[in-house]
Amino acid sequence: SLRFEPEDHYPPCNIVRTGEDNYRISLAVAGFKPAQISVTVHQNTLIVSGRVHEKQGETEYLYRGIAGRPFERRFSLADFVEVKHASFEDGLLQIELERKVPESMKPRKIEIQIGKAQLPADKAKTIEHAKVA
Repeated sequence: SLRFEPEDHYPPCNIVRTGEDNYRISLAVAGFKPAQISVTVHQNTLIVSGRVHEKQGETEYLYRGIAGRPFERRFSLADFVEVKHASFEDGLLQIELERKVPESMKPRKIEIQIGKAQLPADKAKTIEHAKVA
């Protein structure tokens, strides 16, 4: 019920099923502050983007191995999948999702009665009269 477009593998992410109808997307966003990340849902697409606001000349890197480049990742959500909440801890952005199918859309089992269908008493009499005539 979750698909994402793997055109770019940055930042790395995991998608795990945490329950029958629950999922978690974890993105490794080291180098980003929570305020630099936005999580939005538009129709059936979850969009996670990050922008690092650096001032020119503020830092002189001798070596830069931690990527802090802007990113945007899109995840296609199946019908009825809702984003419950997002949290940020230890450099990981965790997005919790839940699939909530409305009761009217769920399969409904119909009990099969054994024997003849019961007709209301007045309809049964009408049928008997029709046979006599």
